[in-house]
Amino acid sequence: MLSLKTIATRIKTWFPAPIVHAHCDGPCGVYDPAAARIAAEAVLSMTKKILELQPPDGGDLKAMAAYENTITRYVQIKEEQTQLTKKELLVLWTDYFKPVHLEQFPDLHTQFWNVAKLCSACKVEVSLQHANELMEAIETIQKMFWVTKNRTDVPWYKAS
Repeated sequence: MLSLKTIATRIKTWFPAPIVHAHCDGPCGVYDPAAARIAAEAVLSMTKKILELQPPDGGDLKAMAAYENTITRYVQIKEEQTQLTKKELLVLWTDYFKPVHLEQFPDLHTQFWNVAKLCSACKVEVSLQHANELMEAIETIQKMFWVTKNRTDVPWYKAS
């Protein structure tokens, strides 16, 4: 009686799979820093809303409950969107950018490391400064990304 391993080996011999070459997890064209930017815009928006929200005066329990509910929702959205921003950036960093891009942008790893740290800062704090710095860092990465695609024709692109 043939073992399962022997049968599998024979099938592979009879029907070999073609060799394919790919440099990323997904097909080319699926990567875009826009998703990170959109999530970071939500982080900035929620940060502003949290900082603008004022607790109610006095002992009105209903007003206090409404305030706590609103601030909790804003913080939850900020946390979720910050994590999504980080995820989108890390996928771009690890799956899209290759050694040839590092030659083109020697500070590529530093840029991504710093933006990941900014995401963490935006989660830990309610800082308008960090939220704005996150947007600026993503803009830098967007420019790097589009340069690697030889695309400087996107409407927002301004050469630095």
